[in-house]
Amino acid sequence: MANRRAKQTYRAAGVDITVANRIVEIVRKEARATFRPEVLSDLGFFSGLFELKGYLEPVLVSSVDGVGTKLKIACALSRHETIGIDLVHHCTNDILTSGAEPLFFCDYIAMGKLIPEHVESIVKGLALACREVGCALISGETAEMPGLYPEGEYDLVGFIVGVVEKNKIIDGKRIESGDAIIGLPSTGLHTNGYSLVRKIFGVEPSALNVFYPELGRSLGEELLEPHRCYYPMLKPLFPLIKGIAHITGGGIPGNVPRILPKGLAARLEAGTWPVPPIFPMIQKQGNIDEREMYRVFNMGIGMAIVCSQNNSQELMKAIPGARLIGEVIEQKGRERIIIV
Repeated sequence: MANRRAKQTYRAAGVDITVANRIVEIVRKEARATFRPEVLSDLGFFSGLFELKGYLEPVLVSSVDGVGTKLKIACALSRHETIGIDLVHHCTNDILTSGAEPLFFCDYIAMGKLIPEHVESIVKGLALACREVGCALISGETAEMPGLYPEGEYDLVGFIVGVVEKNKIIDGKRIESGDAIIGLPSTGLHTNGYSLVRKIFGVEPSALNVFYPELGRSLGEELLEPHRCYYPMLKPLFPLIKGIAHITGGGIPGNVPRILPKGLAARLEAGTWPVPPIFPMIQKQGNIDEREMYRVFNMGIGMAIVCSQNNSQELMKAIPGARLIGEVIEQKGRERIIIV
């Protein structure tokens, strides 16, 4: 008698199309709530359509990013509602450094096995953050890839497009010696430095759920605090600003020089802003050198803006928690950041 082989299905291989279709409906509901009048397509089409209008010389500004291994913390605690907020805020902050208005956002979620409840929590965070900045969640991809990700874990990536008038681009070219550097407070680690933090504390729920008096909450709650978005507060102040640095990977030393013209450096005074207690706690527990802390973490400064001394007081009055943290100087030697 001939051997009969069992019929193979995509579901048996680990991909459930029925679940994927259910997730599409979840995403569609949340995304539609973010649509602007310029959106010409619905979710489910092969691409997102956005009509650009109302600009004389529009320049499109784009950025793509993830939230790093902060995902490990979210997965360890099974708390996914804030990770989408992190992603939108991070990407929005990146394009606002050019003075751009966010227009639309696309996301990519990949899991070994699709868990609708997790996707729903993530997308709700994405949609909430998009609505807050007036950005349309216009399209995305949810991929089920068995064997590629550990059980219960996933990857999350975002792509944002914004626009700015050509004559209003903020690019740092007007920065000169003597300009003021103003620091805007972060809400903690934001989305950087988590690989080092995980090495120090681990990702076991028993460690993440420990309450620390200096934090006023558990370590896990502190580490999942969403990345702060600076667009709403900075948008009306763009005409007063010469340069904006988003303090992400590389910390202050790695990001402030990116907006400084050749021949200029930044002199910062470390004691001029409060450092959130999570940073000295990490430094002590990990026995980390001060220089390394500044290279890895934002140290309480989520955004640094450069303006003329004449505009510095007006900016600080308009932005809660803003501090004058230094000034632009002539570069001497190789160092472009001097922290004293």
